[in-house]
Amino acid sequence: MTRLHLPFVLLIACLTAVSVQAATRDGATVYEEVCAACHDAGTARTPARDVLAALAPARIVTALETGSMRVIGNFSLSGPERIAVAEHLTGKKYDANWADTGANKCSPSDWPTGNPLSEPNWNGWGNGLENARYQAAAAAGMSAADIPRLRLKWAFAFPGETFVESQPTVAGGRIFLGSPSGLVYALDAKSGCTHWTFPAAAPVKAPVTIALLDNGRYGVFFGDQSGRVYSLDAATGELRWKAVGDDHPSARVTGGVQVFEGRVYVPMASLEEAFAMDPNYRCCVFRGSILAYDIETGERRWKQYTIEQEPNQQSKDTHGKPMVGPSGASVWSAITIDRERRRIYAGTGDNYSNPPTDSSDSILAFDLETGERLWAYQGLSGDAWNVGCMAVPKINCPAGAGPDEDMGASPILVTGDDGRPVVLATQKSGVAHAIDPLDGGKLIWREKFARGGLQGGFQWGQATDGKVLFASKSDTRWLSDSSISADSRFDPNVGGGLVAVEILTGKLLWEAPPVDCSGRERCSPSQSSAVSAIGDAVFSASQSGEMRAFNAATGVEIWRYDTLREFETVNGARGRGGAIDQAGPVAVDGMLYFLSGYAKFSGSAGNVLLAFELPEE
Repeated sequence: MTRLHLPFVLLIACLTAVSVQAATRDGATVYEEVCAACHDAGTARTPARDVLAALAPARIVTALETGSMRVIGNFSLSGPERIAVAEHLTGKKYDANWADTGANKCSPSDWPTGNPLSEPNWNGWGNGLENARYQAAAAAGMSAADIPRLRLKWAFAFPGETFVESQPTVAGGRIFLGSPSGLVYALDAKSGCTHWTFPAAAPVKAPVTIALLDNGRYGVFFGDQSGRVYSLDAATGELRWKAVGDDHPSARVTGGVQVFEGRVYVPMASLEEAFAMDPNYRCCVFRGSILAYDIETGERRWKQYTIEQEPNQQSKDTHGKPMVGPSGASVWSAITIDRERRRIYAGTGDNYSNPPTDSSDSILAFDLETGERLWAYQGLSGDAWNVGCMAVPKINCPAGAGPDEDMGASPILVTGDDGRPVVLATQKSGVAHAIDPLDGGKLIWREKFARGGLQGGFQWGQATDGKVLFASKSDTRWLSDSSISADSRFDPNVGGGLVAVEILTGKLLWEAPPVDCSGRERCSPSQSSAVSAIGDAVFSASQSGEMRAFNAATGVEIWRYDTLREFETVNGARGRGGAIDQAGPVAVDGMLYFLSGYAKFSGSAGNVLLAFELPEE
């Protein structure tokens, strides 16, 4: 997937093809024959059985019908079998109408009363086309001096979930975000009440983006885990249009979309590298891509693959089994738009099969109007890898595989003191890169700041104030030799840390230490979730469940909040905080918002959106 930080799966039941029996199997039989080999093994990308047991039955059925396990659910199981295994795992009866509790609905109101994008907001993944993940103190309504006074105002729970991923978008006094159940929410930013919900066809991992429409109204744009792309009316949640971004069974949108000059730009990734765990699967044919849609009609304007060659070249895996390629180079995160030079910059993951390409683990530049590829900067060549390489013995693992070191995070576009543009990119190898977009992606500097590894190095996203790059280190390790083991556990003594790097030279300015896991269960100091720079402060969370803020000039910690506990929630659903991964915090108009709960890779389960305020003096 590369992005072990990524993506990952909601339910990766065993990827072994099992034909539907003439007689319907009971839930226990379905689990043993189809699911147990993966879920009982505890692979890093597979939720353990106790995690599945905490879900609502309808949540599991949805995953098997339209979500990340739809291939298994629709081709290996009948409808009654999907329900039977869900009831078997959870010990609860299936309710087809399971959804949000419906509690704490907002009073009807006209929205917006003005231009929500001219007021303080955080729109999409990187809070701008450049993906700087920066919010000025005036828009945030807080500075480093204020942050120690932050206190919890309210908590919102996503019913029945064990992890949360969709980073909040805040505009016009509303919060917009998706959920693993597929429900997209519009909440009130001050109180947490619910204005509307929309049921997408599959889980929504990516953040949403708000944009002005031709009719003067505002639209919500996002993709889901089945590769579909949506536009909703931001005021009502009504569907405007829906498109199929990629028809490959494993296609998914994990990154936020960008909207610019009447077009919606969508990054496309896939779960095919996990499908490679099936010995009968012919690996691999999916290629990452970027798609451009008309903002009003949803008509596709162009689609450009990250790999130009169609997969037809034969190769062999580590055991001599035939494979096909090239494949992979998924675009896991939001693309970056260079409006002045009319270009798109995108980060890519590894190849899933041989032959390796010149576009994997890379930053690619495309023409904004046509999608034509302009240049490529490759952080690591020869990196062909899939999840089958983690199996014992290996399955569908390319000869000479690894090491799975994506450049999956969104590139950051900044302008140096000399007026020249710089593209900043980070990698799972622990290397940060600065490249020159005016000179065909020529390297300016390259420095290694973290150990790197399958879930190491720099992962979901970094931030900059235009002078300094703030990058958090993951470097997750497990107590066993492999993350594929029954009841795998984090190494509580390895990982984490935050570095500040001068963007023009790559010079390390300061480094803040990781958290201490002493006395905490299922704890890792890993800091793989996205960093956010808020005025003169930097926020970075850890798998331990703690959110911390640092002085941007010195790296001194100025605030910490431990989310690993139960919360009373505004919508009445049971809420608990847990590990924090993927999405970063956002600050708007005196409020700070972030998610807690990430039952993947051995992390602690949780399901809350937390909102903090600055109390009056």
